[in-house]
Amino acid sequence: MVIHPVILSGGSGSRLWPLSREHYPKQLLALVGERTLLQETVCHLEGVKEAAEPIVVCNEEHRFLVAEQIRQLGGKPSDIILEPAGRNTAPALTLAALAITQGGVAPGILPPATLVLPCTSQDGVMLVMPSDHVILDRAAFVNAVRQGAELAAQGALVTFGIVPTSPQTGYGYIKQGEPLSENNAYRVAAFVEKPDFNTAESYLADGRYYWNSGIFMMRAETWLNELDEHRPDIAAACRAAYAQGKKDGDFYRPDATLFSACPSDSIDYAVMEKTAHAVVIPLNAGWSDIGAWPALWEVCPQDAQGNVIRGDVSTHATQNALLIAQHRFLAVVGVEDIIVVETADAVLVVHKDHAQHVKEIVAKLKAEQREEYKTHRKVHRPWGTYEGVDAGPRFQVKRICVHPGAALSLQMHHHRAEHWIVVKGTAKVTRGEEVFLLSENQSTYIPIGVRHRLENPGTLVLEMIEVQSGSYLGEDDIVRFADNYNRE
Repeated sequence: MVIHPVILSGGSGSRLWPLSREHYPKQLLALVGERTLLQETVCHLEGVKEAAEPIVVCNEEHRFLVAEQIRQLGGKPSDIILEPAGRNTAPALTLAALAITQGGVAPGILPPATLVLPCTSQDGVMLVMPSDHVILDRAAFVNAVRQGAELAAQGALVTFGIVPTSPQTGYGYIKQGEPLSENNAYRVAAFVEKPDFNTAESYLADGRYYWNSGIFMMRAETWLNELDEHRPDIAAACRAAYAQGKKDGDFYRPDATLFSACPSDSIDYAVMEKTAHAVVIPLNAGWSDIGAWPALWEVCPQDAQGNVIRGDVSTHATQNALLIAQHRFLAVVGVEDIIVVETADAVLVVHKDHAQHVKEIVAKLKAEQREEYKTHRKVHRPWGTYEGVDAGPRFQVKRICVHPGAALSLQMHHHRAEHWIVVKGTAKVTRGEEVFLLSENQSTYIPIGVRHRLENPGTLVLEMIEVQSGSYLGEDDIVRFADNYNRE
């Protein structure tokens, strides 16, 4: 039996601001261990011979970051499908199911909603996983997945219920029904919304309620058939968008207009709460959705005072704190149950009891159109990174790093000129009709309105200081004429 990992990577993780931001969300961060949450998710089935290469569904903004992080693992995804717009998990899963089953649909031909497409892997099942959860006991998870795969192959829609350890009000719950003949599997009696504290306590005492993990297993054909029955509007919209889509390098792009017309709904609401074939398998594998800062504190190693410390931090009379310093020395004295997160351009201080409200700060920053809600000071691009160093009226300074063999787009600016100084490596510069090389300690000037391009022809990372000057310095003052990464 083939297991197709389907990784849904569309979240923003606003409760983990300022580390997680709209353009660099929590699934792309290494919050627990050396690998990012996305990379850990890809590796959940590491060593399982039945596992195929993963299918990742993500948004446009994160596509190069997702591809690069998977490449760093030494693998290549089966598909990276780009959602033209966020439509929740049911349409995202449907795109992945179509990628697995797609075998006989020519571009431009829209199959009827009732058609079950031929499967390219008839014995395969999908393992659907969010990209931003933590599973500490991988062996227990793999055992549960093997059990789920057998049930899914028989036509069940399997979900994994996390055995609760406390009365959590931030999770939905799954109530187990009658047991199946197989060990440790039950029919789903009900999906339950997030409860109040007293209700959550009663669920914990009852013993038949599990946290809803958002992890599922089913055959791709089973999902499409159930969706046809319960949400034919979503099924038809996704089929149309996928059939009219196109391949773009490492990515598959469903038709943006057709997909944007798709209704938004979750896997739970669209199908799982309506189907007669839902099955729950209890899972006790050190799971956490890292939904807020206290959840990260819970899963990380703590010192004798209960503190989780990352970076250059010194404490005195401090207990049960989460303290992260990325760029500066952080001193914390005489507090407990507090969270302090320092980044290059923002510092968060919040009591654990109020950590769920961090998203309100993010909403306020967004309403004020401040860049801190969506980007870090260091910005990732497919060719490398740039980082703001200084800025003032009519000027800003950036540190630019370009990967070996990579190139920025051929572009021009209407409102700014640029001075480039190479501090490490070799730069190939196109300026108007000129093409020339710059080595360390050499520089050049790009006037306003002149077409230009920066490339790294060497084998080392190119590091450069860029000084911009002009009446407008925004990133939207870029006119691209050619680009290796097909950006508009």
